[in-house]
Amino acid sequence: MLERAVSILDDLIAFPTISTAPNLEIIAYLDDRLTAMGARCRVMPDASGTKANLFATLGPDIPGGVMLSGHTDVVPVQDQDWSSDPFIMTSRDGRLYGRGSCDMKGFVAATLALAAEIQHDDLQQPLHFAFTHDEETGCLGAQNLVAVLEDEEHLPDVAIVGEPTEMRIIEGHKGCCEYTTRFTGLEGHGSLPEAGVNAAEYAARYIGRLLELREELKARAPAQSPFSPPWTTINVGRVAGGVAHNVIVGKAELDWEMRPVQPSDATYVTSALARYRDEKLLPEMRRIRPDADIVTETIGDVVGLLPMPENQARALVAELTGNNSTGVVSFGTEAGLFQRLGMHVVVCGPGSIEQAHKPDEYLSLEQLELCCRMLKRLGKRLTG
Repeated sequence: MLERAVSILDDLIAFPTISTAPNLEIIAYLDDRLTAMGARCRVMPDASGTKANLFATLGPDIPGGVMLSGHTDVVPVQDQDWSSDPFIMTSRDGRLYGRGSCDMKGFVAATLALAAEIQHDDLQQPLHFAFTHDEETGCLGAQNLVAVLEDEEHLPDVAIVGEPTEMRIIEGHKGCCEYTTRFTGLEGHGSLPEAGVNAAEYAARYIGRLLELREELKARAPAQSPFSPPWTTINVGRVAGGVAHNVIVGKAELDWEMRPVQPSDATYVTSALARYRDEKLLPEMRRIRPDADIVTETIGDVVGLLPMPENQARALVAELTGNNSTGVVSFGTEAGLFQRLGMHVVVCGPGSIEQAHKPDEYLSLEQLELCCRMLKRLGKRLTG
């Protein structure tokens, strides 16, 4: 099974599925292979028609079963110093190099290798495959998939999301909310600042309020929060605006994110910002320019994965791996979206997050083999 997984990974890395590019070719590849193995496959295009999810099932058409989930998109490689072509898999010293090898095409390859192993077996429970687009830019594909699945008669009981955890069982992570806030002011000559509305200055004041809220969130951390840090975080990622030293900035843009440990924190932050905008900033801006504005666009709003006292996925993966310890992480995944549908979910996959998004990203053969062993045991379990 390992040899087959390596061969499939070689194919998958060759698809340059950066989030800004279409993913239809890799979805067609996955669809063709699973259909040939007897799976019931559904390709689900997004509104643009350039991206798609794939949902496939082997085994009986009954409720329950296990879903193996992975995303098909990868982060960009531009301005990174790679030792080899990032879209040609290279094997060196027991490591498989290539963009997406670790995050997370290695897991996707292993699931297809499992499907090939059990395609002729008599499964007693269904085995589902969920392959999504645009996880790296706000879990957009998974949100589309969940919108379809919530109307389904038969849903999986258990989901294993194969993000790189070094095959550790992760039962919780923070949510991830990403925003772009745009400021529209009034340009003018820099020698007359009171005659314009400086969008950059209002963006700076908005950032100041974000930093105040970041400190306030520390006091809201739940007493038993398992995360590090235990509170909701805020990060300012990008600020842009202005054309010259002597021109009042007419437009500015701010990218920022929040990683809530509890849904109430997200409400606390967005409500406080709305009050600050409406009661303080906008009245000042509009005294000079009546149509000045501050508009926030939600880029991604992904719920966290909450540790649950009873979790069938945790029990199953512990049985398959022989590892009874669990943990939580601060990075986000699609897992919380599936949990919200009522599934029991864990995150467990090959490779380390330390290798993700970096030049010379790699997945060790040892990690891929451990994943194949886990999935092979799952296949045996599903066939009774």
